[in-house]
Amino acid sequence: MTSSSIVQLALYVGALLLLMKPLGLYMARVYDGSPGRVGRILGPVERFIYRASGIDPAHDMGWKTYALAVLLFNFAGALLLYAILRLQNHLPLNPYGFGAISPDLAFNTTVSFLTNTNWQSYSGENVMSQLSQVTGLMVQHFVCAASAMAVMVALIRGLARKQSGTIGNFWADMVRTNLYILLPLALVLAVVLAQQGVPQTLGKGATATLLQPTSYDDPVLGPDGKPLNDSQGKPVTKKVEVKEQEIPTGPAAAFVAIKQLGSNGGGYYNANSAHPFENPTPLTNFLELLVIPLLAAGSIYMFSRMVGDTRQGWALTVTVTALLVVGIAVAAWAEHAGNPKLTELGVDQAATSLQSGGNMEGKELRVGAEMGAIWGVSATATSNGSVNSMHDSWTPLGGLVPLIMMDLGEVVFGGVGCGLYGLLLFVFVAVFIAGLMVGRTPEYLGKKIESYEVKMAAIALLTPVIAILAGSALAVVTASGRAGVANPGPHGFSEIFYAFSSAGQNNGSAFAGINANTPFYNTSLGIVILFGRFWPMIPVLAIAGSVAAKKSVPVTAGTLPTHTPLFMVMLVSVILIIGALTYFPALALGPIVEHLML
Repeated sequence: MTSSSIVQLALYVGALLLLMKPLGLYMARVYDGSPGRVGRILGPVERFIYRASGIDPAHDMGWKTYALAVLLFNFAGALLLYAILRLQNHLPLNPYGFGAISPDLAFNTTVSFLTNTNWQSYSGENVMSQLSQVTGLMVQHFVCAASAMAVMVALIRGLARKQSGTIGNFWADMVRTNLYILLPLALVLAVVLAQQGVPQTLGKGATATLLQPTSYDDPVLGPDGKPLNDSQGKPVTKKVEVKEQEIPTGPAAAFVAIKQLGSNGGGYYNANSAHPFENPTPLTNFLELLVIPLLAAGSIYMFSRMVGDTRQGWALTVTVTALLVVGIAVAAWAEHAGNPKLTELGVDQAATSLQSGGNMEGKELRVGAEMGAIWGVSATATSNGSVNSMHDSWTPLGGLVPLIMMDLGEVVFGGVGCGLYGLLLFVFVAVFIAGLMVGRTPEYLGKKIESYEVKMAAIALLTPVIAILAGSALAVVTASGRAGVANPGPHGFSEIFYAFSSAGQNNGSAFAGINANTPFYNTSLGIVILFGRFWPMIPVLAIAGSVAAKKSVPVTAGTLPTHTPLFMVMLVSVILIIGALTYFPALALGPIVEHLML
């Protein structure tokens, strides 16, 4: 890594760690029902929502009732979003006259935005109306993030409470998350982004006259809407001359703000944060990068305050920060080193010039190879999935790091809510294994971790693994799966495996060399997305209910301390063994063998 990239990494990690404590304190107050000055301003709004909705925030739920509320809320949101996408041609705020979204793409997009995955098999500025983008997709940016945060808080309450049959009220947690955390932060960030040049309008975009007109052959469509062929079977085309270009705009600033804060990642534009309308300046690049793991980092400190032991929060912070920095360092080194094949081309001067900035294929010149690597690793360590460079163009070892970060379960800070509860699942497994090693009943925060909790943790951790590997295998052995791959060999396999890893771990980024907008991929990836989200979520709530009902066990000389460097090493080992080694055969067939072929 260059000195410049080291400074940028230090500023990024330093700012993140400085902000996590005050944010975590505020979040803890919000979920305790005392948000301070913000509560005095927004408290009447909160109470009005409760009255209008018939919600009693003081009524606590058992874990089964809480889980049912989560599922019903998300199911209702899915129906509404699917209807908006299928009927957008009949709805307002469609200045470009886009047609309805096809059934398979609407299904994929619905479950993707429902689950914080935000996988996009489409180009937003070319197919989505402003109503679909805002009322459909952006609303899900808020509520799907809040759903995960509600489940996270329920698990924390389970660990903090003693001999209780309840874990909180889902509806109150949803309202407080959106009203006091997501909306205020998104509003501030959106204003800054709009000031920096990110579009924020409901009007139609500008029309620019081209300095040099261009032309292309456009297929002629028949009455059935399909391309016509001549007598020889060749497509019938007509020459189209283009003298003007529509500049698509919309409420992008608001969309981008919550996409980053909520660890969503779905872009308003197809190029995501590599697009100058989403990410126009160095300041927007840094701020968008910073807020990707911000709420996840704050959640760790919030957890430590709510359970009454800040040492646990700092231990988890050190663990995930170390994994993040190592991952960024490896990816940045690989991208700075570039492709060694260039030096073998016999054009030394050109090769030297190309290599001086590292691997710049698929990178924004204003961002650079190493800053692109910092962003890419951060967005896959979380469930964000946004990009400011194209991962498909990364070097094999550089592309290996985002894959590993996703396959670790996206717990390296992770997504909002799901990152922390996923990390705690690994903690439960690590505590259980350590207890077996020393012959004691494992305990965490005064609660015994017994077979039920470990079984639920195993279901939550292994379900995405099974879905990812099964989906990748199906795509490799079927003609429909192979048809979408543009690159043969190991890189093509990496594209398939990355797509299903991104879906199963609810990330949403892609290698981008694969044509995923087909009935096969829209359907199969959508199914994997659903398994990756809800099958882990329900066992987490089951664990919350189980530990909430237990009494607290006093600390003794034989209790394993879970805030020490020894336990941090144990936790890292469990994360790497369950994550990296599970997927090692697939990683070996893809990026590892591709690197060896260089």
